[in-house]
Amino acid sequence: MRDKFSRRHFIGGAVATSVAAQAATGVLPTRVLGKTGVEVTILAQGCGSRLLMYEQEDKAAEAIHLSLERGVRYFDTAQAYGNGKSETWVGKALKGRRDEVFLATKIRTRDHDEALREMDRSLERLQTNHVDLLHCHNLWYEDDLAAVEKGILKVLYRMRDEKVARFIGVTSHVDPKTLATALERHDFDCTQMALNAALQGRSTAGENLPPVPANSFERVALPVARRKNLGILAMKVAAQDSLLGDGHGKSTIDPLLRYTLSLPVAAAVVGMPKLDFIRHNTGLARNFTAMPKAEMDRFSRRMSEANKTAIDSHFRDHEDV
Repeated sequence: MRDKFSRRHFIGGAVATSVAAQAATGVLPTRVLGKTGVEVTILAQGCGSRLLMYEQEDKAAEAIHLSLERGVRYFDTAQAYGNGKSETWVGKALKGRRDEVFLATKIRTRDHDEALREMDRSLERLQTNHVDLLHCHNLWYEDDLAAVEKGILKVLYRMRDEKVARFIGVTSHVDPKTLATALERHDFDCTQMALNAALQGRSTAGENLPPVPANSFERVALPVARRKNLGILAMKVAAQDSLLGDGHGKSTIDPLLRYTLSLPVAAAVVGMPKLDFIRHNTGLARNFTAMPKAEMDRFSRRMSEANKTAIDSHFRDHEDV
């Protein structure tokens, strides 16, 4: 499928960009995805483990259709999510509506030839001739970056050159330093990283307060992405739901999503395993107002003190599947 469609001409953006179009279609607020120039909805539906929690294809399709109805126009999937199951579900659910959405997928393998084969399989599962954004999935440490540079990076460039992918990027929730190095060194259009209040701990003011963590994505990788005008996408807003709940160090989704969307990001990619979560989160996005900096400082310090060490430990061994 990839070779068959590799030189087709793709016209315009996939997402409505004007205020009038948003009002007419009910699309959520949008932001420009960095140097791509494309506008995307500030809330993207993550179609990983949380979509797979619907368990049945028809239930997952109902969730995707509800997201569309509620104004989401960005859908994020990957070959690794359920070994292709997510891409299959997304492709079927979006059939006939592909032109309405910004569609991102990811390739996990680092091998050059296998990545080409995976791209063909992804296009077939997604029932499309191109994706809007193709990521190198889940960058780890320096040895992993070396493997990316040896193999899959050339495939990403080729897919962009052939218009099979409009844009290319790299994702990471493991090591901010390695991601920053990758962004400095290579010609990506976008990046997706773990950005949440508990990973940062922003404040350095006052007595007996911890310093801003030197190893947060917000501190290390985000500035590089901003300087290069990349399309910046946030993930792990609730740290795989570990930040949600009552009691010390816990929160509702409302301030967590508001904090992340107050950062210089184009969109937050959020998994929503219940229909009520889709309704609630799209309502938050539609009525978003930026969190004042002083409030961000207080909230992130509280969440970081209670959670950062545990989250860092978890993500060191966590594989997005």
